[in-house]
Amino acid sequence: MKLSVVIPARNEEGVVEETLSALVHTLRAAAIPFEIILVDDGSTDATALRVRACLASHPELRLVQNSGRHGFGMAVRRGLQEVTGEAVAIVMADASDSPEDVVTCYRKLLEGPDCVFGSRFMRGAEVSGYPLHKLILNRLANWFIKALFGVRFNDFTNAFKLYRRAVIEGMQPLISPHFNLTVEMPLKALVRGYSFAVVPIRWTNRKTGMSKLKIKEMGSRYLFIVLCVWLEQHFSRGDYDRSHHAEPKQEELTGHHV
Repeated sequence: MKLSVVIPARNEEGVVEETLSALVHTLRAAAIPFEIILVDDGSTDATALRVRACLASHPELRLVQNSGRHGFGMAVRRGLQEVTGEAVAIVMADASDSPEDVVTCYRKLLEGPDCVFGSRFMRGAEVSGYPLHKLILNRLANWFIKALFGVRFNDFTNAFKLYRRAVIEGMQPLISPHFNLTVEMPLKALVRGYSFAVVPIRWTNRKTGMSKLKIKEMGSRYLFIVLCVWLEQHFSRGDYDRSHHAEPKQEELTGHHV
C-alpha cells in the first residue's frame, strides 16, 4: 500500500532538509512504497530553495506551491489534492514528529483500521519540550472534545495521523483553513463511521524557527469546527455516516482505543 506523506511548510528553511532526509531514509529502510508532498505555504524565506535542493537525491519528493489562501489547513488541503497513495499521513515540517512513528502507524494501518491516530498522552508516548501553558490548554481542549463526543481518544489536536485514502474522500468537504483542520479531520472520520486505532508516539518541540500556531486566534476556530461536526453528528440523520450505507465490518477494533 503506497503511502503519501503530506507536509505543510511555511518558513521552515532551518529544518526542512533535516525533516525530509530523516523521513526518506526511514521509509526507504522500512521498504515502504511512498511519496512525499511538501506544500510550500507562501514561505518568505528559503524553504522552497531548500526543498528543491533535495529533489535530485529524493525522487520520491514533490514540491507543491499553495498559491491560494494561506494557512495550515489550506496547505494540507492543497496537498491532499495531490496524493496518489492508498494511505495518507499528515506530518509536520518542523521535525517534531518521529519518522519511526510514521512506519509504526503505517504498519498498524495495514492491520485493518481506517485511521491510525498518534497520541502524545498515553502509556508509551514521549513528549519533549512542550511549553507548560500550551500543555495545559491542550489537555483542556482535548478533554472537552473527548467528553462532547464520548470518544476514548485524547489527542485530537495533534496533526500527526494516518488515513486510508477512502477516508480522506469520505470526510469531504473539509472547511478548516487553519490548525483547526487537525480536529476536523479525525472528528469527521469518527462521526462518519470509520474505525481507528491509536499508537503512542514521540513528539519533540521545534529547535529552530517559530511555531505558526497562535493560541489567541485559534480558540474560537477550534470551537467552531468542533460544534460544526457535533451538529452533523446529532442532526444530519446519518446522511454522512458510511455505516448507514455500507455493510458493517466483520472485525471490530476493540482494544486499540484510548
